Amino acid sequence: MEFIFIRHGHGEHLNDYPNLLNTLHPSLTEFGKFQVTQLRNEIEIDPDDLVLVSPTKRTIETATIIKNGVDFIISPLVGPRMFPQNPEFPFLACDVILSKTEITNLYGDTEILDFNLDCWKKGINRIEQDVFEGYAKQLLDWIGDSYKKIFIISHDGTITNYRILLGEKGLTREDFLGEAGVYRMKL
Repeated sequence: MEFIFIRHGHGEHLNDYPNLLNTLHPSLTEFGKFQVTQLRNEIEIDPDDLVLVSPTKRTIETATIIKNGVDFIISPLVGPRMFPQNPEFPFLACDVILSKTEITNLYGDTEILDFNLDCWKKGINRIEQDVFEGYAKQLLDWIGDSYKKIFIISHDGTITNYRILLGEKGLTREDFLGEAGVYRMKL
């Protein structure tokens, strides 16, 4: 089994860093779309692979560009998550996730996976570590060993949190992927 973590491309909220970090629901910039289009040539997603996507515009746009006709599932369980957790860090509007209604209005019948958990209002960004780990374990148990490749299109902090849950040690912000970055992890 292989996890392939993909960070979204350059988003509008990064055009004037850090001044635009409170932009609500930023999309990919033209440069971000270019980055992801280039990435599409390096990523091979098969119809029987699982593709999980964070419920933000920039991650859904990333998935739409690289999916190569494969359906994906939107899940708040891979939404933005701060790393490392620090309650003194400000909450940023760019990390507000789309609601189920917004997802349906913008993207139609895209499948949503949330296990009926109450994680839509605030997402997983600032929830307590033990609550996040419980949610993440539920997702990983659901995945089981049903897929050869699991693609998670998400955000630096979320990707780093999942890498730690899957067994990596000693990760820091220096391990962040950067725009349209890819990290493969075989289990």
